[in-house]
Order: sequence, then C-alpha cells, then structure tokens
Amino acid sequence: MDRKATYHLFLDEAGDTTFYGKGKIPIIGHEGVSKCFIMGMVRFNMPLSEITERVVSLQNFIANDSYFRGVPSIEKKRNKFGYFLHAKDDVPEVRKLAFDLIRSLDCTFEAVVARKVYSLYERKHNGREVEMYADLLSHLLEGNLDGRSRLVLNIAKRTKCTTHANLQLGLRKGIDRFKLNNIETSVNPEVVFNVQQPTSEPLLNLADYCCWAVQRVFEKGETRFYDYIKDKVTSVVDLYNPGEEDKKHYSPLNPLTKVNWIK
Repeated sequence: MDRKATYHLFLDEAGDTTFYGKGKIPIIGHEGVSKCFIMGMVRFNMPLSEITERVVSLQNFIANDSYFRGVPSIEKKRNKFGYFLHAKDDVPEVRKLAFDLIRSLDCTFEAVVARKVYSLYERKHNGREVEMYADLLSHLLEGNLDGRSRLVLNIAKRTKCTTHANLQLGLRKGIDRFKLNNIETSVNPEVVFNVQQPTSEPLLNLADYCCWAVQRVFEKGETRFYDYIKDKVTSVVDLYNPGEEDKKHYSPLNPLTKVNWIK
C-alpha cells in the first residue's frame, strides 16, 4: 500500500526570459524587459479548500466592491474571464489586501533568482529560454526530492516552457542536483505536473504575489513588500551573485535588503 503523503506545491514566476531584441540586439534592462527571472513555489500547511475559499472570497469582494469600480485592471479582467489577483496589475489597495491574506496563512515560499547574464545564457542555456526555465526549476525542486512524499506541482502555464518534456527535463536536473549533495541517498521521487492557468487556479495567484515581492527587491531596490511577508519566505537563492557560478542564500534570518538591487 502506498503510504506516501501527497503535497501540492504552487509554482509561478516573475520577470521574463528576454535577452535580445530584433537582430539579436541586447536589451536587458530596457523598458519592459526585466534584469532577472524569478521562479517561486508556495507550500501550504493547511487545507487547500479553506485557502481557495478565502482567495475566491477576496477576489469576489474586490470585483464587486464599489470602491474599486472603474479601476481598469480590475474591470478588464472582470469583464473578460473574471477578476483574479495579479500583483503587477493590481492597484496598491488590492495589493495590501492580498499581502494581508498571505500573512494570515500557514505557508512557506521558496524562490530562485537568475540574474540575466548574456554569457551564462549562451553557455549554460544555449541561448534558449526553455533551457533557462528548466534549469531554474531544477534548483527550485532540488531540496524537495527526498522521495518521502508524492508531489503535485501546480505550475502557471508558460507556453514554450511548461511542456511536459521541458518540465521533465527540469525534474531530471533537479534529481541530479539532489544526488550530488546526497550521495548515499537513493531517490525516486513521485512527481505529478499539473499545468494550469492562473485564472482557473486561485492559489497560483498567491505564488504570483510572493514572486512579485521578491522581484521588487532585485529590480527596484524596494523591500517593503518582501519585508511584510519575509517570515513566509524561507529561502531565496540568488544563483549568479557575485560571480558567475556563485550562489547566495537568503532566509528570514538573513533577509534580502536593498543591497540585492540590480542596478
């Protein structure tokens, strides 16, 4: 009999994987192009049905409250497929409500940050965004592959990157990373990929908010959103700082600061 417990993890990202414009012109940091790509994962330690109900309730409140009537980012979603939380688009008042909800939950968040370095993109990822995505996924999964539980990875859809083949590539790389640090451990994790649209899975919206809070530190030097939820952010791995192959690890006891701002 299979006695493994099943854990649902919720994965989203922030930033983009754009390095070049037309004619392969370098455009990192240009308007609308991020300086880093972030992948993050939320683990909830309470019934998912309860959290889902609370997220949906908040989204319905925002969509129907007269204070938010006429806000373009809310009206557009509400009229098209129903309002859902999305940190980049939401107005400050909505962000406060969403972060308050996250603070009230029993959950943890892990993130991997990849500063966009042209030489690394070409050498490590062969200039392909799908390989970059798979590599970040492997770093994110590495510490969760001991095989003692069944993992269901609920992943925000990203057309080219979240194909089954590319997710399997990220998983295999993650297993290899785990084995490097656990030589005597035999691991055969049971992992299920569940690729979903953020419009249909409310819990992905909380992963989006956590990713955005970390992103603001690296992109803008703005720490207040991260500081507000940092007790939930158990791990942030800055992959390429300060040198090409160096990692830096951050936690609530060693938090991100304005020093992490990519200028």
